[in-house]
Formats: sequence, structure tokens, C-alpha cells
Amino acid sequence: MKSIETVGIIGLGALGAMYADLFTQALGRERVLVLADSTRAKRYQQEGFFCNGQPRDFHYTDAASRQDPVDLLLFAVKFGGLEGAIETCRHLVGPDTIVISVLNGIVSEQILGGAFGPEKVVWCVAQKMSAKKEGNQVTYGPAGELALGVPAGADTGRLRRLTAFFDEIGFAYCLPEDIRVHLWSKLLCNTGCNQAAMVFQCSYGLLHRPGKPRDTMIGAMREVVQVANAEGIPLSEKDVDEWVGIIDALPDDGEPSMRQDGKAHRKSEVELFAGTIRRLAARHGISVPVNDWLYAQVQEMEQAY
Repeated sequence: MKSIETVGIIGLGALGAMYADLFTQALGRERVLVLADSTRAKRYQQEGFFCNGQPRDFHYTDAASRQDPVDLLLFAVKFGGLEGAIETCRHLVGPDTIVISVLNGIVSEQILGGAFGPEKVVWCVAQKMSAKKEGNQVTYGPAGELALGVPAGADTGRLRRLTAFFDEIGFAYCLPEDIRVHLWSKLLCNTGCNQAAMVFQCSYGLLHRPGKPRDTMIGAMREVVQVANAEGIPLSEKDVDEWVGIIDALPDDGEPSMRQDGKAHRKSEVELFAGTIRRLAARHGISVPVNDWLYAQVQEMEQAY
């Protein structure tokens, strides 16, 4: 079983920077490549990066200039940038490369599997973390964990290689019983928490307290349960309660990614959240008024940028 020596990370948003920092601390600068096209790599080098107030000298790498495949390739781009990132890194995926995605939603694993072969993809959910980016400043804590798995019946060799590597470097992970169910469970969280924070223009603190933002968050989550059940995914009110508990433990001043997108007037991932739920709900004849309202509110906000 080939050991993991090199890690490539593409996407230097809040999560990408956090993982670049964690892996660089564990492995050293030369083994962790922050991948980009030449223009972006130069900009990263010129502007520099700070994590939790400390300057970070990441190994910024023009992906086209590297010929050898990396052992672990982590995608941390926004969904709209996934296809471009795949093309940027296509030549860096070799026969033994493990590919993981920390993108939100339930479709990136299938897209990456189509690009590189499903056998190379370990399904992944980033959870229980709080990370915020403003310019070249990233603040994170807690760093959370990665939930890992492969679909039922798939070969587990790459998953075992990855967990052995994480054990070696002390990187936090967990192994849910069914990773497909877990991806849907995280979608439940994002659909409620991220969208409510963007629409009500708030940090986690307002979602922690009784009121319309919290009620909207929970209402959107419950609609995800209905749609998931229609799709054969056994989510329940227990999943809602568990994610609300996780959100309640996050820092009051922390912000999910969609809130950060709204503040920066960036296109959000609403299509991955309410968009996905509304499309599937329509297929099954299910009413999802909370997600309909959130979707309309986000559309209105983005049109006003």
C-alpha cells in the first residue's frame, strides 16, 4: 500500500487555507502544494496569507509547472469553480492518487468520479469547523473533522490508505456507517444554517437564540428530511437535533460560507442547497415553502449586487 507523501490543495478560500495550514504544520512546506494557475499562484505569493493572525508561507505552485502526480488531491473550490479546477489538476492525478472534496452539496463526488474514475474518490464531508476569510486573512477554530467513506460495495483500499495517513499525522476524521446518508445529513445542515445566515445577514450567534432566523433554519432542515426520505435516505428529526446541537456549539461570531459570500457580494451556493431541495421536492410532489422563500430571498439579494 503506497504511503501518502505529497498533498495538493486547490482552492484557497476559508476551508482551503485552513487545510493548507493544518497539513503544512503536520508535513512541512515542501510536501503540501497549494495549487493554482500561474496568475493566481503569483498573486498568492505577492499578497501572502495569514492564518489566525500568523503569516503563512505556503508552497504556492503553478499546477501546470508540476509533472508528477500528487498522492492526495483535495478540492476546496466553490462549486462554480469545480470544472475549471478539475482541468487545472487533471495531469496531477495518477494511478495511486486519492481524490477528496470538501465542497458542499451532494454532487461533487460524482463529478470528480466522472473526471478521474470513481475508484480514486474517497467521499468526504467537512464538519464541525468554523472558518472565516476576509481578504488574505483566515481565522479558524475549531478545525472540526472530515467524515470519510466509500459507497456500499466499493473497494476500500484508498479509504484505508487515507485513514492510515491521517492516523500517522494526527488529523481528525470519523467513519460514518453510510457516507451517502452522511452527505445528505450535511446537506440538511447547510440548507438550514448557511441560507438562514445569509438571508438574515447574521453570524451563528443569532441562530443560537430563539427567533425567526433560528426557526427558519430548523424549518428548512425539516424540509430536507422530507425530501431525503422520498429519495430513500433515512434522515429524521434526530439528524435535525444533532446538527442544531453542533451549530449551537460554534462561536457566536463565526459565519458559515454563504454569509461570507453575501458580505463579499459573491455568487452563493444556493443552487446546491435550496435549489437541490426544490428540484427534488417538485419531482416527488412535496411542498417546501421555507426553502422556496429562502431561494427567492437569496436570488433577490444577488440581483442587487
